[in-house]
Amino acid sequence: MVLSKTASETDVSIHSTFASRYVRNSLPRFKMPENSIPKEAAFQIINDELMLDGNPRLNLASFVTTWMEPECNKLIMDAINKNYVDMDEYPVTTELQNRCVNMIAHLFNAPLGESEAAVGVGTVGSSEAIMLAGLAFKRKWQNKRKAEGKPYDKPNIVTGANVQVCWEKFARYFEVELKEVKLREGYYVMDPAKAVELVDENTICVAAILGSTLNGEFEDVKLLNDLLVEKNKETGWDTPIHVDAASGGFIAPFLYPELEWDFRLPLVKSINVSGHKYGLVYAGIGWVIWRSKDDLPEELIFHINYLGADQPTFTLNFSKGSSQVIAQYYQLIRLGHEGYKNVMENCHENAMVLKEGLEKTGRFNFVSKDDGVPLVAFSLKDNKRHDEFEISEMLRRYGWIVPAYTMPADAQHITVLRVVIREDFSRTLAERLVLDIQKVVHELDALPAKLNARLATEKQEQVKNGTVKKTAIETQREITAYWKKYVTERKSNNKTQIC
Repeated sequence: MVLSKTASETDVSIHSTFASRYVRNSLPRFKMPENSIPKEAAFQIINDELMLDGNPRLNLASFVTTWMEPECNKLIMDAINKNYVDMDEYPVTTELQNRCVNMIAHLFNAPLGESEAAVGVGTVGSSEAIMLAGLAFKRKWQNKRKAEGKPYDKPNIVTGANVQVCWEKFARYFEVELKEVKLREGYYVMDPAKAVELVDENTICVAAILGSTLNGEFEDVKLLNDLLVEKNKETGWDTPIHVDAASGGFIAPFLYPELEWDFRLPLVKSINVSGHKYGLVYAGIGWVIWRSKDDLPEELIFHINYLGADQPTFTLNFSKGSSQVIAQYYQLIRLGHEGYKNVMENCHENAMVLKEGLEKTGRFNFVSKDDGVPLVAFSLKDNKRHDEFEISEMLRRYGWIVPAYTMPADAQHITVLRVVIREDFSRTLAERLVLDIQKVVHELDALPAKLNARLATEKQEQVKNGTVKKTAIETQREITAYWKKYVTERKSNNKTQIC
């Protein structure tokens, strides 16, 4: 006779996770549950939800690294429990950060003596790096103004309208006026001449971008330096330059070594770069390097000793992981100049493959340059029936995440799609993406132009009522605004349904 027993609901040891009650009962989403659940069930529930995320490798919106070698992954996991700020407890990790700072400073041609140490610090990304650099400029400007007996309560910073949002955050958080050089159609980076015109005695620095987020273009830092040198001579000011090389800092030294954008230019006093972009490290590491000790006011550096020894610190946060610092050191010594150059050349060549494939369709204009960050930014030649936002939405069906966005003022009537080429984006994927974009365009051609039909009806009503007829640019701006609202509402509705 076979003996059997009925397992209780709490006896989970003999159940598979999917046979247990934990996948049948809904867990609270916004409050901590009262009771514990088995580790297997917790893992499975979270893992199942994460399957609905996009594939990082196919996320072509992001500049951030999505692939590293298994050996580096192991180093990252081995150091996952090390708090970087415990410098006395983890002196080797601190030494590795110092080595990275010096390697990057030499890469950027910092004027260092034979045995002179570079001045810089690792951060959680370029946003923190920019905040620190901006604070250094602000404090140095204030100290100078105080010494001269002049007002020091109205600092400003000059940038292009194409800057990343972290510059706007710096200006707002630290009470600095942001003076932006507007863009124009066909010219999507800061005009150095217009930037220098905006400089006054209260300007703490001019920020130039080496690799615009919008189209990957390098701004002309040398021309900016030369024009600013002349203005400083005329006025007696000493307005400096900061280079935001978040995207281009690990590209220019290897693809364009003759390009003068770094500490070879006398007015460049600090540079930030994202290790987690083309520094080829996973998200969570950035760097800021100063030209010399004189460019970082001593009063901004704090000294602590309650972790075991005197430790200088200049960061916005305190605790952070050590893994990304170690990973950056791995990449620098593993790849060297030769390896980084090979990676950047491959990225550039694959960007050209993608661009050439899209050119052959005859459907697109390009706003990105062949030189600069390896990306392709493009727009439809004819968007009267369907536009870039629709292409972006439909590409999701094939797994691709390709952003569509409008340019900043005064070019906001221009809408573009952008594909960022990273190390793990191969030629095969580039060719596959071209084919999928062609499929999407053909599908859209077969669909009715609902939006434009609606706008056409509205225009007829306006003509009938005697209102002023819209120009082509006004119509395009209205189309863009409508689609931005449409996409936002769809995303909002999806989130509401999920919650």
